[in-house]
Amino acid sequence: METGMRNEHGKVGRTVAESTPWWPQSLKGPVGSPNILLILFDDVGFSDFGCYGSPIRTPAIDRIAAEGIRYSGFHTTAMCSTTRAALLTGRNHHSVGMGCLANFDSGYPGYRGKIAREAGTLAEILRGTGYRNYFCGKWHVTPMSEAGSTGPFDGWPLGRGFDRFYGFMNAETDHYTPELVQDNSRVDTPGTFETGYHLTADLVDHAIQFVADHVAQRPDLPWFTWLAFGACHAPHQAPRSLIDSYEEVFATGWDVEREVRLASQKDMGLVPQETRLPPRNAGVLAWDEHTAEERRLFIRLQSAYAAMLDHADQQIARLVEFLERTGARENTMILVLSDNGASQEGGPLGAVNTLGSYNFQEESFKVKLERFNTIGGPGSHANVPHGWAMASNTPLKRYKQNTHGGGIRDPLVISWPNSIPARGEIRHQFAHACDLLPTLLEVIGAQMPEQVSGIPQMPIEGVSFARSFNDTLAPSKASAQYFEMFGHRGIWHDGWKAVAYHAPGASFDEDQWELYHLDRDFSETRDLGMDEPGRLETLKRMWWREAKKHKVLPLDDRFGPRFAENAARILGDRRQFVFHKGVGHVPTDLAPDVRSRSYTIEASVELSGDDSGVLIAHGDATTGYVLFVRDGYLVHDLNLGGVHEIAVSDRRIPRSARTLGLRVDRLKRAPAGDALASRYTLLIEGQVAGSVYTQRYFKSLISWAGCDIGCDRGTPVGDYVAPFAFTGKLSKVVVTLDNDQQLDGDAVGRAELSRE
Repeated sequence: METGMRNEHGKVGRTVAESTPWWPQSLKGPVGSPNILLILFDDVGFSDFGCYGSPIRTPAIDRIAAEGIRYSGFHTTAMCSTTRAALLTGRNHHSVGMGCLANFDSGYPGYRGKIAREAGTLAEILRGTGYRNYFCGKWHVTPMSEAGSTGPFDGWPLGRGFDRFYGFMNAETDHYTPELVQDNSRVDTPGTFETGYHLTADLVDHAIQFVADHVAQRPDLPWFTWLAFGACHAPHQAPRSLIDSYEEVFATGWDVEREVRLASQKDMGLVPQETRLPPRNAGVLAWDEHTAEERRLFIRLQSAYAAMLDHADQQIARLVEFLERTGARENTMILVLSDNGASQEGGPLGAVNTLGSYNFQEESFKVKLERFNTIGGPGSHANVPHGWAMASNTPLKRYKQNTHGGGIRDPLVISWPNSIPARGEIRHQFAHACDLLPTLLEVIGAQMPEQVSGIPQMPIEGVSFARSFNDTLAPSKASAQYFEMFGHRGIWHDGWKAVAYHAPGASFDEDQWELYHLDRDFSETRDLGMDEPGRLETLKRMWWREAKKHKVLPLDDRFGPRFAENAARILGDRRQFVFHKGVGHVPTDLAPDVRSRSYTIEASVELSGDDSGVLIAHGDATTGYVLFVRDGYLVHDLNLGGVHEIAVSDRRIPRSARTLGLRVDRLKRAPAGDALASRYTLLIEGQVAGSVYTQRYFKSLISWAGCDIGCDRGTPVGDYVAPFAFTGKLSKVVVTLDNDQQLDGDAVGRAELSRE
């Protein structure tokens, strides 16, 4: 019987046992080993690169593809923390403790939110062979409760094998005022929107610097650089001129766009000629069913997304040009990929500022239009509607978070001029994120050590696909590959896939499993479950075996209780936070949790006259709160999704005042309606100085941006020019939390998923 995977010509590839190594035998150690540049995008769909069918301008990525190979069957894990864990370790994400979010620890072995020490990372392994390792960009594989200035640092990049780090720890950040870390320390943003600063360009600047320093000082050693863009995770932010340039490109809408992209993919040979578009995803209307004003907004939101990707590609071009100029390009393997499918977090109608919705501040369509000109700029938190996310995933169904193709099938481009002679070819083998590490180890001739830093290592679970670099007939791996995310399940084996969508709260036993022959049905449009029930049952049993083996169990979709318990566990019984003069930026997960509770803020000051400035600010222009002094008055600004509730003291602050503060009382029930309410009372020397009653309050989210004392380092929470440093003497700020917090776990869960 013939074995292996049939390629597009119907021929059968060789089995692993029948083949011989293809790589140069000289690559058995660090000397002569390739440099490795891994470029990881965030929330970029299968079809968004130009070389995968998109009209978005990505000439640098397209050139890398033309000088190498593209994969049509590369799979990820449906979310960013989880894919990063699989890529870094060569194991399945549950196996290493990253079952879903780095911000979530359920206590179960597969869901700790941090990579186990028994799972050495690629950087830790390469370091042992002589490589120097550099990381620029998004980390997000350690709990944010461990991302403050006190660590622990064992889960940070430098604690997991990288020699230098410049980037951010969280799932997302503002691209004009990012929360930056260099090595193990917080650093200020080295520019502003007004001076032309953008995080993507800054990350590439540092990648170039790291490599330039390496070449200058240790040219005898190979390097590994991991460049993880924030693009194209929300907020979608890019130069206005680039956004403007895409208005006409997307004017025909998502239905036409899907058709055009699929036709392009067929012409490229990326998908089989018989590939069909699945029906529009649930809840997505036909483009023509939307009003002209809705279409105008949707085009602008998609243009911001496209511009962000275009802008990132321009930075890749700079980096590749640098490698060429230094003579490093020929022996540098470049990999370009995405961590999961396009995001569904923008909702059916998209958003200009998504964050208000988590605190009873829904962004009406009228408000979206009023904010039209802010899309892509500072203070915006834009995301595309479902229809455009669906188009990004063409020709696949569903989105990020799901285990259908739209969530887990992603682009992968590889080029290595010295050793991959193929130019512009496509590989159709199945591959998974956990297969990348063993692939790279095979390429450089390195072995997985039995111990890393004295800790015995768990087995590598991925399977190398290095043979496919130069062999179009190379088979896919023989072992099964499972998928699971938030109860959505799937399993691939020998060209077949069983998959089940899970509705939160529904019985897992009632999930409807579907069966697809991916070798003949790329886009999962022909469910064969009724035709081949035996095969489907076999795959389902296989899924349960794999789930048990890789710590997927127990399945638990109780988002509300899980996230509420997790939030309570992070701060425990702590009720007081004291911030003395000189404290640096505090990550949001380590700042006072003022959500849905009563609390008091007291700032100890000495005034010298007409002092002004921020006392405490948590958040940024998209959402947060700030207590500050201006024109002699004490001011509190509650910013919920860009809507401001402002309290100003009813009298000027006397020069003799030594304490300025705020008291927030969470009221049991508002006089009208079911929403809770709060009273915000300003305090001067402990005495009431004015108050505001409002039904707006922090229900489930303060901000993804952190907290500052004596200034506001990000885009301003309130109506002032940042950083608006306090000009008086501020000795300390004390925040005291009442023990009356009542979190809505489901709302917290939705907010957490939006930042992932």
